Amino acid sequence: MKLSKKQVTAFQNSLLDWYDQHKKPLPWRKTTEPYQIWISEIMSQQTQVETVIPYFERFMAKYPTLVDLATADDAELLKLWEGLGYYSRARNLKLAAQEIVTNFDGIFPEHLSDIQSLKGIGPYTAAAIASIAYGQPEPAIDGNLMRVTSRVFEMTDDISQAKSRKAFDEVLRKLISSERPGDFNQALMDLGSTVCKPKIALCAACPLAEFCQSRAKGTQLNFPIKTKKIKQKDLYFTAFALQNAAGEYYLEKRPESGLLANMWTFPLTKLSGEDFEKIVTDGAISNNGLLPELPESISKLTYVGNFTHIFSHQKWHIVLVKAQPEDFQLTENHLSEEKMWLTDLSAIPLAGPQVKMFEMLTKEK
Repeated sequence: MKLSKKQVTAFQNSLLDWYDQHKKPLPWRKTTEPYQIWISEIMSQQTQVETVIPYFERFMAKYPTLVDLATADDAELLKLWEGLGYYSRARNLKLAAQEIVTNFDGIFPEHLSDIQSLKGIGPYTAAAIASIAYGQPEPAIDGNLMRVTSRVFEMTDDISQAKSRKAFDEVLRKLISSERPGDFNQALMDLGSTVCKPKIALCAACPLAEFCQSRAKGTQLNFPIKTKKIKQKDLYFTAFALQNAAGEYYLEKRPESGLLANMWTFPLTKLSGEDFEKIVTDGAISNNGLLPELPESISKLTYVGNFTHIFSHQKWHIVLVKAQPEDFQLTENHLSEEKMWLTDLSAIPLAGPQVKMFEMLTKEK
């Protein structure tokens, strides 16, 4: 469907009028300050916006300015981020803040190319900041915008392909409001999350129903076109909750790169899927391959439970076992910056699976 200038205006008015009445009451929508818009956009990646609200408010209270973020303590920053997952986002925020302080005199850049040059900011986030904070007519193309647009115009471009972004950009660039580009983008985001949903299209409540080709043909759920995701790889682990006589738990810091970089966890050893199922079925635990520096006297290991933690490309199946305080003692000689005994869990950034394991241990008591 090719829209005339008059139809484009009607499209914009219908969408923006709906947004004015139904927009989500989010705290970052009360401002056009680019720093706050940036933080909200990064936090909202892979996370429901309703979940983000308390994190955003705590973050802004702790780091109200770019300089505060640029000079943040790494451990405190990651601890504040705990629960949001994808911790590289928090690290990239600090790096980008330092880039802004160094390269842009501490002022958040206005030009799209400069915004996108910052660590951790891709085309979508850059366009969102440019449109919302600076009023630039840049389509912020995320999953919601592609779903709505593909249904309205029956676009057959595969949204899982990076090259398809150009096709959606061409369509939306002709539609975006030059007067309210930020609201236009956010209206489509809200429409996609509340009305034009992935598995249901509430067309009776949609302000764009009269423009929608798929609605006219009853083919709404055929769009967007998307190839199947790559299957997640299943990995199996035993996690050891080692506790000394003082009630402290033994934790290890993960490597500086890779999954859960620099986060703290119980010692983990890999299992085969067969051994995992055997432990879950009969509770038989072996201390083979535990940790070379731990004494051989560890013999009593108790099965606590098992759970699954899902990452974007991996699915971790974890068996949690614990060793009682009387089973062993570990001297200070075995500890380093990558290993510690700990009782104050709020002092360090814990990996997502580790938070779950502490919850399991607490419930067991």
